[in-house]
Amino acid sequence: MVCAAISMVISNSLVAENYLQFWHTSILMKPVEFWINDGLMTIFFLQVGLEIEREIFIGELKDFRKSLLPVLAAIGGMIVPAAIHFIFNKGLPSQNGYGIPMATDIAFSLGILSLLGKRVPFSFKVFLTALAIIDDLGAILVIALFYTSQFSFLYFGMAALVFMAMLVINQMNVLAIWIYLLLGCVMWFCMHRSGIHPTITGVMLAFAIPFRSGDSEAPSTNLQQGLHWPVTFIILPLFALANTALVFPSTFIIDLFSVNSLGIMIGLLIGKPIGILLFAGIGLWLGWCTLPAHMRLSHLSGIGLLAGIGFTMSIFITLLAFNSGALVDSSKIAVIIGSLFSGVIGFGALRLLLNKANN
Repeated sequence: MVCAAISMVISNSLVAENYLQFWHTSILMKPVEFWINDGLMTIFFLQVGLEIEREIFIGELKDFRKSLLPVLAAIGGMIVPAAIHFIFNKGLPSQNGYGIPMATDIAFSLGILSLLGKRVPFSFKVFLTALAIIDDLGAILVIALFYTSQFSFLYFGMAALVFMAMLVINQMNVLAIWIYLLLGCVMWFCMHRSGIHPTITGVMLAFAIPFRSGDSEAPSTNLQQGLHWPVTFIILPLFALANTALVFPSTFIIDLFSVNSLGIMIGLLIGKPIGILLFAGIGLWLGWCTLPAHMRLSHLSGIGLLAGIGFTMSIFITLLAFNSGALVDSSKIAVIIGSLFSGVIGFGALRLLLNKANN
């Protein structure tokens, strides 16, 4: 958050031209921005994949009845915001941005929830974590299926062969992480050349690395723990710096009322909680699932608002959705504002609801 704020201030200062030019400086025939968004973010997706894997095998997604509520909530939280943006932008050049308000930023949403302190039941954090992880998985599938251009069967087939080779050596009980990471680099190159966004490689690599029982000695566990610090304190701050280098145009206020910006902001701020409440409510009404301990249906509205903090994944999808620089910048501003309001209102709503419950 600090890096995003710093980047926006510098981008609108006297040194803006040099600062913006830096991100387009060529390294190995690709701009710095590419190596962050397509290279380093693959490592971020690797960590997300390892988290999804852990939740599926030994976490909240292992038990069907316990996992169904966050699954339904996440599906609703993706479909409704996407539908809102699509309705606003159908037939327009901005129509392809329907995936932008679908995403939830795990780090920021949990960070805001943690500000409420000990009054927040642990079940809330578990539910929001599971919801955000499923949300990320949905966003990854959307990226793979709908934000792919110039598809090459040859390179995709090569990437698939490398992935299958990793699965085979996994079954052969090969535990050396460096072998998987080396093959992962080859798969990244093939995936990049195939036309599919190469960050998907991170998730595929995560499921190829041996998980075993998920204990402290497992390669998957060691890698997940090893990635935590660099992803949190290097990769995500760099992503924020590079992708919030926004020059606010004189039409900034007018742009906020464009159908694209409104679709993003309303999708995040209103679509997310409505979708989460609606689909979770249907699941509860049909008796398919139950609410976690200490959680009421009203609490889902506050959690739904926090899930409207899209930031990292929403900005990432923005980069894939549009080619127009002006549309990309206005979408990023809409994501930041929509996420900001979702966080502030969600924090206030949950604080009020939890205070009432404690009293």
